[in-house]
Amino acid sequence: MERRAGPLLPSPSPEGAPMADDCVRIIDTTIRDGQGSLWATSLRTAHMLPAMPHLDAAGFDAVEFLAPGSRLKKFVRHLAENPWDWIRLGAGAVRHTPLRWHGSIDGEVMSGRVPPEVGELLTRKVVELGITQTRTGNNWNNWTRLPEELKRYERLGMTPVISLMYSISPRHDDAYFVAKATELAALKPFRICFKDVSGLLTPDRARSLLPQLLAATEGATWEFHGHCNNGLGPLNALEAVKAGIRYIHTAVPPLANGNSQPSVYTFVDNVRALGYRVDLDAEELRPVTAHFTEVARREGFPIGIPNEYEERLYRHQIPGGMISNLRYQLRQAGLEHRIDEVLEETARVRAEFGYPIMVTPLSQIVGSQAAVNVITGSRYAQVTDAAIEYALGRHGGNEAISLMDPVVREKILDRPRAVELAPEPEPLPSLAELRRTYGPHTSDEDLILMSIVGDDAVEQVGRALDPRSHHWGNAPLLELIRNLVERQDRRYISISKGDLSVTVTKRVRA
Repeated sequence: MERRAGPLLPSPSPEGAPMADDCVRIIDTTIRDGQGSLWATSLRTAHMLPAMPHLDAAGFDAVEFLAPGSRLKKFVRHLAENPWDWIRLGAGAVRHTPLRWHGSIDGEVMSGRVPPEVGELLTRKVVELGITQTRTGNNWNNWTRLPEELKRYERLGMTPVISLMYSISPRHDDAYFVAKATELAALKPFRICFKDVSGLLTPDRARSLLPQLLAATEGATWEFHGHCNNGLGPLNALEAVKAGIRYIHTAVPPLANGNSQPSVYTFVDNVRALGYRVDLDAEELRPVTAHFTEVARREGFPIGIPNEYEERLYRHQIPGGMISNLRYQLRQAGLEHRIDEVLEETARVRAEFGYPIMVTPLSQIVGSQAAVNVITGSRYAQVTDAAIEYALGRHGGNEAISLMDPVVREKILDRPRAVELAPEPEPLPSLAELRRTYGPHTSDEDLILMSIVGDDAVEQVGRALDPRSHHWGNAPLLELIRNLVERQDRRYISISKGDLSVTVTKRVRA
């Protein structure tokens, strides 16, 4: 296990001016990873739309916009919204800044057992609507299928940024990352993104590792995406700039810090103080902060604040948003007081599973099995279906199988349920077969939703409200009336609930 001894503060600025290319460019993550990390992807389309003109005008290099798959399900199942409203209206509000998708073109990777042709169709549709970049990768940093995937992206008009996933374990040493980066750079992607998904990087390790990666991939363009789980994200971002990375991911408060990315305001101030140039209008983002702060107040969402340093994160490595899910599981069993045991057990399970990088869905597989081990009081007496599928090689192939503890793998597979799951799943239907199933007049948008979300998805979104007329969330009645009165397109407003009726008429002044 890597030792993290050494200073945690940024290294002193080098003597003289920064590198010749002293302009640092910023990718915004507010409405994608920011709200995913802090608000459990519960941001509504009506919440997002007022922020888009300001994000567009600020001067970002790109804005991360949406992750497909599970996010589409969240729209339909939990928010009762039509995800195409988010995509169409949000993209339509942007004129100057590239918007980014986040996820693989491969439908099966993107969202469970979804035909790859559906993933291609979805990519084609969002490109038509103006989303022309994506950030993707492989949970094992395995590039075997990437050459073909890059060709598919090029054919569909999508420009991919490929993430190199960072982790800590006995096998994730500097040599591992240099080798993976060298392999990736040889494929000549548009850019490579160093992705610290669990906020594990320290400034000390950044000063050691990042220059090696850039030296091994001369000519490649790098981005830096780091979470703030352990409070070190802002310092790591500065070290990335000093190492030579010129594209940094930040978020706009209140959707920065916490388990999200560093605050754009603080980062811009600090990097300018170091002598670098940032062509970004931070004042254009103040309305975004004010707007999302009000959304947080109305909806009861948390405000992102800097996290305290926690040493045990380096053992369990659970992404911050997932700890709340573990607490919920334990609360349902009346065992929430045993969360510390689950975190320790997570470290043990991860080691026995071969040190997978703790990113979706691998982090959920490891963490859920750890919770089951603690709840039952007997390790692997009961196992999840996902753990069985992992042991069968369906979440990492031969690499996952070869790295697993053979005794643990045998224990997981030695049960009737494993026998049931062992046969390969039925082949996925082709796009032509899906069109026959759903009918020849089914639109591409509806076919995509039904394939990813379920056959009732179209019926569900048919009842969704128009987000352009639904901006006020769960505001109190008096605030709701005030906001409606301020609208110029309404002169008469009537609100009724039970025996209560309120009518407001605006007087037209001469």
